[in-house]
Amino acid sequence: MTSCSTPGLTRFNSLPADVALRELHEMCASTRWGAELVEGRPYGTAEELFTAADTAMARLTAEDLAEAMAGHPPIGRPKPGDPTSSREQRGMSGASDTLRSEMLELNLEYQERFGHVFLICATGRTGEQMRDALKERIGNPPEQEREIVRTELTAINRIRLTRLAEEAEEESA
Repeated sequence: MTSCSTPGLTRFNSLPADVALRELHEMCASTRWGAELVEGRPYGTAEELFTAADTAMARLTAEDLAEAMAGHPPIGRPKPGDPTSSREQRGMSGASDTLRSEMLELNLEYQERFGHVFLICATGRTGEQMRDALKERIGNPPEQEREIVRTELTAINRIRLTRLAEEAEEESA
């Protein structure tokens, strides 16, 4: 992003801890991830924030990852009234009934196999690309899939942290 503190980072750095935790929880449902980011404040640059977020994600246990995944709706069924979920899953908005039905079936199969929703950084992907990734990943061993999920969560969180900083900058202007 930038090499110096932005108004968005300044705002985030100055929030009371409970408010910052709430905002972070909207991005990632992992309590541990949010707590580590709040404890690491202040951040001088977006890159420092991203590095802290990536480091916190790398430290999450299987239980922490399960908590984080619980905050994500299945692909093709964004949370009602949640503009972030709808925006990120935009690639499914024009999907055919056949593709939607296939995604529902694959999501259920995936959830039965792994015990959680299929998680992918959906931003910029078409419904077909998400379906193909789901088909490819459904055969992964659980340990491999957990690490793929960690990578996808890292990407999702970076997008959301960037957006938070940009929105904060707009609000400050």
